[in-house]
Amino acid sequence: MKTDELNYDLPSGLIAQEPLSVRSDSRLLVLDRVTGDILDSRFGSLGDFLFSGDCLVLNDTKVIPARFFARRTTGAKIEGLFLSERTDGIWTVYLKGLRKVKSGEKLYLRDKKRQDFCQAELLEKTDEGKCRLKIISGADTQTILEEIGFPPLPPYIKRDDDPAIAAIDKLRYQTVYARKTGAVAAPTAGLHFTDQLIGRLKQLDISFANVTLHVGAGTFKPITAENLEEHQIHQEKFSLDKENARIINQAKSRGKRIIPVGTTSTRVLETVANNCRIEPTSGSTDLFITPGYNFQITDAMITNFHLPKSSLLALVAAFAGLENILAAYNHAVKQRYRFYSYGDAMLII
Repeated sequence: MKTDELNYDLPSGLIAQEPLSVRSDSRLLVLDRVTGDILDSRFGSLGDFLFSGDCLVLNDTKVIPARFFARRTTGAKIEGLFLSERTDGIWTVYLKGLRKVKSGEKLYLRDKKRQDFCQAELLEKTDEGKCRLKIISGADTQTILEEIGFPPLPPYIKRDDDPAIAAIDKLRYQTVYARKTGAVAAPTAGLHFTDQLIGRLKQLDISFANVTLHVGAGTFKPITAENLEEHQIHQEKFSLDKENARIINQAKSRGKRIIPVGTTSTRVLETVANNCRIEPTSGSTDLFITPGYNFQITDAMITNFHLPKSSLLALVAAFAGLENILAAYNHAVKQRYRFYSYGDAMLII
């Protein structure tokens, strides 16, 4: 399949820069993947499209404050993104403007008051713009990131180092059910849920199960290969425990729908699927779901609107059909839906 087939035109003004004041007030496009029919609704009305016994599968990963700012000894400002930490305390990070920074150079990591918090040394540059930093501080990584870190919003949402705006993003670029720290990007389909909406859905006999997939920075990586099959997808760590596997398998065995919330939950379910059942396990997944994939567990899906030529768009096209998805996206553009992380949602049934 040609990657260009996953392209569509989006006016930049439809890329949501701020969250709505109420999460569940976002719009909901309901797409019937069999007929191609489209219905416009609101996320707060999600229960109107669910049946008793349906199982919603949530990704309970929690976003860390991974975005940070540093200064060079010259005074030049640098933006970074924390990716991981080795056991010896060495960080792997992305640094913007890395070309100008030399190995062995000292950097000063800055706190939210724009003051120097601690020093770091650039040890080496690695692949794809990544580098390794030796952190010179007596504090542990969690403490450091709490002092210097900002919400790791995707690059299409424009933010500086304003601490007041960061405080809002810290709350809103996080699901209300986030529990397990480790993601550097939010599972954004879940951002529309409120505790009140979850409570109403439970009263309608909708069941809930949790999986964990720590979303990595690679989720925003565009597909640059001419052919979709040539793209190498990123690996992400996941886990599914025994109790949540039981909830999902029980619903499936009763003929109820399994509805992952987001592409991340979908990838976990399909990774661990075995003869239309799932087994509790943990590990890393690089499952790349593209048109032609045979879904074993997923019966419906809640998702946001994704970037052109992305692995996320390929996944939803695999589930709903490329023609249906592009028609739904064109409808959303005409109806001026809000797109991407802080944007509106889609329910594919």
